[in-house]
Amino acid sequence: MELLGYLVNALTPLNILMALGGVILGTVIGALPGLSATMAVAVLVPFTFTMDPATGLIALGAIYTGAIYGGAFAAILVNTPGTPSAIATTFDGFPMAKRGDGSLAVTLATLASVVGGLVGGVFLLLLSPPLAKVALAFGPPEYFWLAIFGLTLISALSVGNTIKGLLGGCIGLMLAMVGVAVVGGDIRFTMGTHMLLGGFDIVSALIGLYCIPVLIDLVATPDPHLKVEQGNRGIRLREAFGIAWESKFNVLRSSIIGTVIGVLPGAGGSIAGLVSYSEARRSSKKPETFGNGAPDGIIATESANNATVGGGFIPTLVLGIPGTPPDAVILGALLVQGIKIGPTLFSQQGDIVYTFIFGLLIATALMLPAGLLIGRYAYKSIASIPKTLLVPTIAFLTVVGSFAIHSNLHDVQMMLALGVIGWLLNRCGFAPSPIVLGLVLGQIAEQGFVQSYLIGNATHNLAGMFFGRPISLAIVALAAFTLLYPLVFSKRKENAKKRALDAARSYADSQGSTTVGDVEPVAKSGFAPLAGLKKQLAKPRDHAGMFLSVLLIGVAVWAFAETSAMTPMGSVFPSTISVAIIVMSLMLLGLNILRKPAGPEQGGDADNSSNARRVALVIAMVVWVAVIPMVGFGIAAILAFLILGRVACYEHMSAKRILGEAVGGLVIVGGLYLLMAEVLLIRMPTGALF
Repeated sequence: MELLGYLVNALTPLNILMALGGVILGTVIGALPGLSATMAVAVLVPFTFTMDPATGLIALGAIYTGAIYGGAFAAILVNTPGTPSAIATTFDGFPMAKRGDGSLAVTLATLASVVGGLVGGVFLLLLSPPLAKVALAFGPPEYFWLAIFGLTLISALSVGNTIKGLLGGCIGLMLAMVGVAVVGGDIRFTMGTHMLLGGFDIVSALIGLYCIPVLIDLVATPDPHLKVEQGNRGIRLREAFGIAWESKFNVLRSSIIGTVIGVLPGAGGSIAGLVSYSEARRSSKKPETFGNGAPDGIIATESANNATVGGGFIPTLVLGIPGTPPDAVILGALLVQGIKIGPTLFSQQGDIVYTFIFGLLIATALMLPAGLLIGRYAYKSIASIPKTLLVPTIAFLTVVGSFAIHSNLHDVQMMLALGVIGWLLNRCGFAPSPIVLGLVLGQIAEQGFVQSYLIGNATHNLAGMFFGRPISLAIVALAAFTLLYPLVFSKRKENAKKRALDAARSYADSQGSTTVGDVEPVAKSGFAPLAGLKKQLAKPRDHAGMFLSVLLIGVAVWAFAETSAMTPMGSVFPSTISVAIIVMSLMLLGLNILRKPAGPEQGGDADNSSNARRVALVIAMVVWVAVIPMVGFGIAAILAFLILGRVACYEHMSAKRILGEAVGGLVIVGGLYLLMAEVLLIRMPTGALF
């Protein structure tokens, strides 16, 4: 009955209005690359000081949960996760949108997000103290192995490219080590420039590695960005409900995984989404559809990463240990309001905390109608907008989003550089997801590794520190299983195919037929790893991969040599990762040397035209960023908008159409500029001339 009273307190008109407004604002901000939940929550915090504590916290929690959900929109519609939590949503969300099922993908993401958020909120309401003890059981070795587990998950999902996936993760870890060391304070890999002292910002890297390659390929062809759905199919709620009901165990399992991982400070939605995605793929009857637009992939990711919101509040409220940056901001707001964090919070100030939890549940429920309404028009707008407007709009969002993080043009420059490098790596078979995840998990991995190394050395039990703790062993076993399972599954699939072909041969023999499918390659597949190696050797030689392997070996050797001038604390992790990169690059190089030479590549005028447009887009963006200090942000953006529109144009343009698109560009740039400068209070740069 007491809980019912707190629910009634949360259902006041003001609280409901704060919950709805927070969800809508958070969803919009989360959908824009570069505008994070942390930024939105931090901007709103001062406005909550004049409110009732519970009402203010409801508004902050609603923005947080809305922003995590909003990241799915960018992931599905432009293949760019709005937040790191939505990395795995790109795997199936964008393929669904490209084939014309974008509204279904958005609806599934909304349903899964609501259910996941509700499950996390219920766990927060009923099981906070017991689950908080889970976080206390994790020490430095567990956090290190958890980060490695996340990297092995995403590498194993790179079917047929596991070595490249692991190498990509190591590249991300190496990028995370640029700047000041998280343990020891060494200055590393800055090459003498002050620009790299702060390292690579995670959100800037995410925008660059995901968004810039999309832009480069958008201008390469006249094909539409997304396939427009035939007829007015709306939000496809009934169809999405049917799919979600058939996948109810996937939804529940992923929500629980997300809640438990959310309890661990620093783990976050990116690991939760990958673990749930991997588990959904493993248990699926059609795992080959994952990565090609499988609805279950979206359901697993979105239910897990939204469940981390409720899970993350558990150590924040019970232990005073924020799990994510938004949790830390909300923790600060709690302290300003005079709320004492700790195990006694639920008994001594239960009226505030329980009202806040019920308000968070209400905000999550309101995400369903708000998200469906936003999603309905978002997909149609993105799908129908011409490239001459879409390309410069996305480009503007990448620039303003990366600038907004620290109000620093250096972040924009690094975003653009990483984006071009990411496109080149993608052409060589290196997906952006392992690199981004390595960057996201870099500090967690290094801190856990170095602390474990120091404790192990001090106790003369280094091996026991890494491999002698039960939770660590369990995570290591899961990581090994993740890497080996695709090989085992492939062997099982080949055996099933062999049995089917043998049965077909027997039937054909009984009917007197001699034309049966070729079973010999399957029958000789042998031991799974050897069969996988034979498949790899049967592929043509990858010259780009060979060149990149040599380049990575050179970079890793340089990085290893740089560690000689560092302290033991600052050098142990980069030297370990450098050796790992050298070993895996040699494996990739050796594999390519053993393959047969590739045949002659086909090219033509169309390729030359596409490459010319790609180069033109990169040059235009480089010049854009370079002239901002001279002409100011607004004027540079408008000029770049018009130029990029021409780069993306494949049709004859009349004066009337050019004028219309110029007006559209002014409206889009002006609207987003006002959002940044006036609503989010971001200091926009002015130029020397204007």
